[in-house]
Formats: sequence, C-alpha cells, structure tokens
Amino acid sequence: MKQLIALALFLLAWDLSAQTRMINRNPEIEKMVNEVKAENLEQYVRDLVDFGTRHTLSGTQDGNRGIVPAQQYVLEKFRSFEADAGGRLSSEIDMFDIPGDGRRIPEDAEIGNVVATLKGTDPNDDRIFLISGHLDSRASDVMDAEIDAPGANDDGSGVAAVIEAARILSKMEFPATIIFMAVSGEEQGLIGAAHMAKKAKEEDWNIVAMLNNDMVGNSYSSETHIKDNTRVRVFSESIPLLETEEMGNMRRYTNGENDSKSRQLARYIKEIGDRYVDQLEVKLIYRNDRFLRGGDHTPFAREGFTAIRMTEYNENYHYHHQDVRVEDGQQYGDLPELVDYEYLRKITAVNLATLASLAAAPSAPENVGIDVSRLVNTSTLKWEKPATGNPKGYYVLMRETDQSMWEKKFYTEDLELTVPYSKDNYFFAVQAVDEKGNESLAVFPRPLRR
Repeated sequence: MKQLIALALFLLAWDLSAQTRMINRNPEIEKMVNEVKAENLEQYVRDLVDFGTRHTLSGTQDGNRGIVPAQQYVLEKFRSFEADAGGRLSSEIDMFDIPGDGRRIPEDAEIGNVVATLKGTDPNDDRIFLISGHLDSRASDVMDAEIDAPGANDDGSGVAAVIEAARILSKMEFPATIIFMAVSGEEQGLIGAAHMAKKAKEEDWNIVAMLNNDMVGNSYSSETHIKDNTRVRVFSESIPLLETEEMGNMRRYTNGENDSKSRQLARYIKEIGDRYVDQLEVKLIYRNDRFLRGGDHTPFAREGFTAIRMTEYNENYHYHHQDVRVEDGQQYGDLPELVDYEYLRKITAVNLATLASLAAAPSAPENVGIDVSRLVNTSTLKWEKPATGNPKGYYVLMRETDQSMWEKKFYTEDLELTVPYSKDNYFFAVQAVDEKGNESLAVFPRPLRR
C-alpha cells in the first residue's frame, strides 16, 4: 500500500511538473512594461474629454473645444517626448482634404492625423511598426458635431495607449521604426486610417505590423453585467482582404486559412502578452472585426498590410455611441469615470511589449519552405537569413492542425531543420531570434516540391 501511495504521489508530481511553463522575460522590455502607469492613462483620457467633443467635423469651438485643439494636445504630448529621443522622434499633424460625399462628409473638409515617428537606428532596416487609436468621437447622431461627445473609451482609451507607448518607447533605441498615430475620421468612415494606408502604399512603406487600439478601457458589459478586466480580444483576418490569385491558390493547397500574416501577428501578440503582462489573457478572435462595425486596421488590410484590432472583451452599449444622459436610472454616454484604467494599463502594456519585441528583433526569415517532394514521416524546413538584423538562431514552430497556438519550438542555428513529425499532421512556421530572445514574426512555409 505504501508503495502504491508513493507511486501515486510521484505520478502526480510528475504530471504537475510536466505542465510547468517557463517564462523568460527580456529585462529591458519588462522594465518598459513596468513604466506603464494607469494614472498617466487616466490623465490623458480626462484631458481629451475636456475638449467637449472631438467629432471629426467639430473644428474649433469656443477656443478650446473641438477636434482641432484636441489634435494640438496630442501633438504637444508627442513633442514633449522628443527631448528624450535624441533627435529620433519627430511629430506632425498630417493634414489632407477629403471631398464631401453627401453622407457622413456633407461637404469638402480638411482632416488631420497626429503622427509621431520614432526613427530606427539601423539605416539598412526599413521596417515600420505602427500603433494607432482614433481621436474623433461621436454621440448618438453621428452627424451631430455640436453636442458633447466625451469619447472617453471610444476612443480616448486607444489614443491614451498610443501616447503612453510613445512616452516610454521614445526613450529607447530600436533598429526598426515605430510610428504612433492618433487618426481622425474613424466614425465618419475610417477616413484618417484610409488616408494613411493609401499614403503608405503609394510611398512603399515596409509596414510589418499595424496594431489598432479601439475601445480598450471598458471592463463591464451591458445586458450580461459581466465585470472582467482579465481578457482582451485581438481580431485578425483569415483570408487576406487583398489576396492575389497566386496567394489564393497557395492558401487552398496548404489549407493555410488560419495562417495568414495577420493571424501570425495575433499569435505573436498573445505569446508576448502572456509573457510580459500578468492577469491578462489575450483572446484570439478569428474575425477581421465585429458585426455591424469597422475599425482602422481594415484600410491597412485592404492595402495588403498586416493589421489587427485590439478591443476590450466585453462591450457596454450604454456607454458608447450615446448622448450623455440618465434614462430610467441608467447612465448613458462615454464618460471618463466609466473607464477601467487598470485594464487599460494592461492592454497598453501588451501593445508596448509587442512593439518593443518586434522592433528589436531581426526581420523574419526569407524564403521559408517545407519539403513536400517525398513521402516520409518527418518534416524538413528550409529558409534563408533575414534581410536585416543579427539572428543568433531560429525557431521551427509546430502545432496540431486543430490548435490555435504554437505548441512546440525547435531551436537551431542552421538554415534547415528536420523534425520527426509528419508534415501531414501538423502546421509549421519559422521565426528568427536574437541573442536577447527577441523573436521575429513567424513565417508560414510554402511547399518545396524539389
């Protein structure tokens, strides 16, 4: 009996140890994450709310009311970080004209996006990582530019996350470039984001990842009354909005519907979030966006860029897209006191850690392929060195076909690896890693027939 008890205890201990997961944090990124402050985020949100309305067409009302003074506020915040950036941070309001459409833009208008660019230190590295929130706000009537539209959560929270990320990241040096944006015109039809995406396409920007933060501060749902600040959603497209015939043929051949570049970015965000931010679970939502609504990541996806949306897990429809009022005892309106700033801190930290890790890492391996030329029960992957950066080695990632996240990582310092798992039973990818553990995005392999 004692032997059986001892064996049972041994097996229990072995089972528990088998479930133990090692978390290795880059101390530099961990330090940055710890600098994110809820009180700073609250101040930014309250400052933005003080402009009364930030409706895209509100202009300047009574001196310090409207979207124009709000744009100046964000610009001044960005510029206040330039001194710590050693000349690498530059900020501007990118003004552009938009023709009237007779609908949400009744007549020709001038619109501005506030943009801060943290230039990368490597002149040979043209990668760009972009974080965005939308500055404009609205009330019940999307065309009412006069009424109070506090926009504390939608999307003061996203803009606050962008400002706080800029404050911290601008003190650091990265080989790649990071762009921080507070765009306008989201509520009028994703206008500011569409302008930036088109500009990026025309000027051939190498945008590797775009993180859109829209409503990331509410943790209390209407109707279901769930109070939960431990989960955040990442929306990502499966079939790219801009898919060529060749891309479609390859997707169908590999059954890679769940391995688009946006899905790889979403997985990366989840892994980094789990690694650096405690008490927050990143949930992968296999949709480009929610029903009946849209977000600023979509214009970038339409131009072929890798883009995702981060959004609170539980929405409260009493609080956004509503006139401020109390009706039958229920508070309506997007007010600053209804924002969960600790929740916003954690989501901001996920964004920051993701940007820092990606911008510090080597670029992704080139020409990643998997050998499908023979009928064997092993899998051989091959690749070429990244275009930029100094990788110490590479991870070959593996997961079962019904799993959302990578389950195994095989490390090698070569440009080829064979693993004793059948290519028919698993999905694979390859990523580069530097000596500090910073990992590139994963690359889904193309079939190699010879």
